[in-house]
Amino acid sequence: MEVAAITVVDVTNFLTASSASAEAFKTANLLKGLSVNAMIYGEPSTGKLTLARYILPNAPIVNGNNLDELLNALETNSALILHRLDDIANLKRLVDKVQQTKTRIIATGGFRYTPQQLEELFAIQFTIPPLRERIEDITVLSSLFLDEAKKIFGKNDFMLPKDFSADVSENALSLRRQIYLNYLLSNASEANVLEITENYLLDRLGGNNDYRQFLHLFEVPLIRAGIKRFKSQLQLSDRLGLNRNTLRKKITEHTSYNLEIKE
Repeated sequence: MEVAAITVVDVTNFLTASSASAEAFKTANLLKGLSVNAMIYGEPSTGKLTLARYILPNAPIVNGNNLDELLNALETNSALILHRLDDIANLKRLVDKVQQTKTRIIATGGFRYTPQQLEELFAIQFTIPPLRERIEDITVLSSLFLDEAKKIFGKNDFMLPKDFSADVSENALSLRRQIYLNYLLSNASEANVLEITENYLLDRLGGNNDYRQFLHLFEVPLIRAGIKRFKSQLQLSDRLGLNRNTLRKKITEHTSYNLEIKE
């Protein structure tokens, strides 16, 4: 995997490989020199809190799900980071308190409240796009998460596969999880794989058709790996000892898993 050019912030490691994250970092640098409140929008695990900590490295972080704790923190701090502003049920109480205490706030959140609803509280509002819109950042984060895994688990010769497809459905959270799993499973034994499958099934069994319900856990990876290795249905059906029609039927049954079909 080719690694893109990267800027790393010393304290918080906010990446600026993509133009979108570089623009967000530029705004953060502006905010470090201003005494104004700011709101950072974005999906979970896009780097909002990381950037907020860069702007206010010494400020306490208070979650929005505890309004009483937040109001108390506003009384006792000149600046703070408000994490998960979406969890605040009574926005007016927050606005009134901030106006009273004059506490500086850098907040993070999703999109429960609109910019119009928050304009009274925040002089600057900006959004960090999801990772699916920041391709260069995905490449850099993948490399960093792989290095993390190597440091934690100690196997230094593992490389991500050439056809690695990053899971950014939950942004950095799902990407880190995917890379750690790839790393751990790269040297897994048959016993490890069986144990993982057993643990997965343990709390999910109990229906009237469980064998059919979970058969795809064997069939999908077997067919997917076979297609990658043998390149065609014809070769794969021969290797698996299945006739071509049976294999085609299996592939059709599992179309939701994006099995690649090659003749």
